Amino acid sequence: MFVDTARVYVKGGDGGNGIVSFRREKFVPEGGPAGGDGGNGGDVVLVVDEGLRTLLDFKYKRHFKAERGEYGKTSNKHGASAEDMYIKVPPGTVVTDADTLEYLGDLTEHGQKLVVARGGRGGRGNTRFATHQNKAPEIAEKGEPGQERNIQLELKVLADVGLVGFPSVGKSTLLASVSAARPKIGAYHFTTLTPNLGVVGVPDGRSFVMADLPGLIEGAHEGHGLGIQFLRHVERTRVIIHVIDMAGTEERDPYEDFLKINEEVKLYSEKLETRPMVVAANKMDLPGAEENLAEFRKKVGDQYKIYPISGVTGQGIPEFLYGVADTLDAAPPIETTLEEVEEVTERKVYRLEDDANKFWITRDNEMYVVNGEWIEKLVKMTNFEQYDSVKRFQKIMKDKGVDAALRKKGAEHGDTIAIGEYSFDFLDYVE
Repeated sequence: MFVDTARVYVKGGDGGNGIVSFRREKFVPEGGPAGGDGGNGGDVVLVVDEGLRTLLDFKYKRHFKAERGEYGKTSNKHGASAEDMYIKVPPGTVVTDADTLEYLGDLTEHGQKLVVARGGRGGRGNTRFATHQNKAPEIAEKGEPGQERNIQLELKVLADVGLVGFPSVGKSTLLASVSAARPKIGAYHFTTLTPNLGVVGVPDGRSFVMADLPGLIEGAHEGHGLGIQFLRHVERTRVIIHVIDMAGTEERDPYEDFLKINEEVKLYSEKLETRPMVVAANKMDLPGAEENLAEFRKKVGDQYKIYPISGVTGQGIPEFLYGVADTLDAAPPIETTLEEVEEVTERKVYRLEDDANKFWITRDNEMYVVNGEWIEKLVKMTNFEQYDSVKRFQKIMKDKGVDAALRKKGAEHGDTIAIGEYSFDFLDYVE
């Protein structure tokens, strides 16, 4: 089964909790704080495995959660950090955030890695909170929650050249005749439902990877037929081979088919319009093909190289392979443009700066709800069973302007304030 898209939930490991501890040594009756920090949680990391060809594994497992870090220990010993979780994906996998549609990465080379969910840092032990005013603090942080998100994986087949054309024009037969690939071949539309890859050897020693892709129909760029599934894979090919049924075996006009397929490719992505293309005038062994080819050449002109071939008899195949290899040698590599990189970078930087100290307050009946990534994380990392931790939390709320914002919103002494999964009574002591 070929699977080329998957939606997956990933969560980095939570950081281990810091602890409250004091030195208890002989002849040291009032030892200082000795609580160690918790270990960091593990990251969730995607890694490219060239042995994989589909995203089939994600059909059966869609949730991945890294381990949390160990708790801090006494005698100022830190807890161990958790191991990262590695998830194998095939080359050609594009990763985006499924909820925000933020581009995360493009994995193309064996061994390439991408962190998709950061583990949380370990909470600080009470040693970290010692000051001149409070030399024996009874305060320790809980571990930071690991990052969690839904990610979208999209596989785009990596091939040097891709065969495009209407269904049943002979793409699979052509691939089988020039490589060791054995795609399913049948005398009906959409025999090819998934991409097939084959390594093609040219007589002069050159070689390239050819992809036989599902056939197109009109409206493919809008998802009709197998359109989007097909066009996704065309993006990766450096050279497009447009296969035409030059014999018109289904009473189709070869030139009209040529124009329609080119239009679908253009409507899907204007970048593909400038991609190098050669024309494989297939089925030249059938009646009517020579006459149709002459008419086709008149209408197309010298814009494209046209190779008369027959995938069944092998007619014209050597010349065709030399021509494709030459075109491939001259074709530029497919790379992300500088503009695209800058656009992604700017979006990420803006988001991070904007969220640094941002919070907002809403009403839920009689309850005031405080929202914000940093404040929700602070609540999760605060141990409310420790008096010093509660006092620290209250000070941060005041220093960050949360108390003042609640008053401005109308909150009064005794009202319920909700932050994340926690709720508090608002104590309005104005100094």
